[in-house]
Amino acid sequence: MSVYSMTGYASAQHRNAHDNPEEEPKTAGHTRLGVEIRSVNSRFLDLSFRLPDELRACEPALRERLTAHLKRGKVEFRAALEIQTSGNLPDPSVRLLQRLNAIQDNVKAWLPSATPLSVSDVIRLSGNESNSTKDWQPELLTLADTALQAMMSARAREGARLASMLHDRIGQLRTLAKQAQPLVPQLVAQQRQRFMDRWQEAMNLTDGSHVPEAAQDRALTEATAFAIRIDVAEELTRLSSHLDELERLINKGGEIGKRLDFLIQELHREANTLGSKSAALELTHISVDMKVLIEQMREQVQNIE
Repeated sequence: MSVYSMTGYASAQHRNAHDNPEEEPKTAGHTRLGVEIRSVNSRFLDLSFRLPDELRACEPALRERLTAHLKRGKVEFRAALEIQTSGNLPDPSVRLLQRLNAIQDNVKAWLPSATPLSVSDVIRLSGNESNSTKDWQPELLTLADTALQAMMSARAREGARLASMLHDRIGQLRTLAKQAQPLVPQLVAQQRQRFMDRWQEAMNLTDGSHVPEAAQDRALTEATAFAIRIDVAEELTRLSSHLDELERLINKGGEIGKRLDFLIQELHREANTLGSKSAALELTHISVDMKVLIEQMREQVQNIE
């Protein structure tokens, strides 16, 4: 299964000329229907629609289409409908003229000073007559499916780039963890020897040249306590486990963004602990480099569905 980004854009247009110009010579022209889908990252699925009045009734069907394919993201769906007629004037039907006349009489009965309908008003209303009752839903849903599939493909391509970047950062974090592992035993050995040397110097200044057994035990106890304080083996183990789980989720794909975000937080916690336990400049540098990589991953994971 693919990894999907929440960022995407797609559009689709359809232009339809009137099919029977001989039957409707006075209303010949064309209709252009277009849709756009834009998507950016969001914690949840947030749908918004911008539709003209002629397409407002299609919103429930469009919402069902989008929720079936999208799980997260702030998604905006736009549709535009443009109806153009040729130079020939429309021929108003008798039924329309009767309705307009009845409406005008009713209006003038209440508003005697109202301006009567002009010929241009009647022609304009006649042009809208044939389109007012047309069912646009089949054509709109077809275009919506086309644009949705195009946007899903764009989100999959972007998701593949994000997955490749995450794999690269995971590899760099593993390299840094391997560099940190041998540093801790070296630090423990150095600190143990340092404690013993200090006790030796202290005893040479007092009683003699030999360190009593009790003093040696005290030095070893201090060295052991120091080793416990700086031991980062547990943090490195958990970090490796989180990296394994990250790789598993990325390879699995699907709706993984929230789980990736949680694991990134855990990685950041382990890197912080590694830095706080650092007793050497090398470990501090490794901790800082880890946090830089993890922050880069966090920014990109925010865009994964």
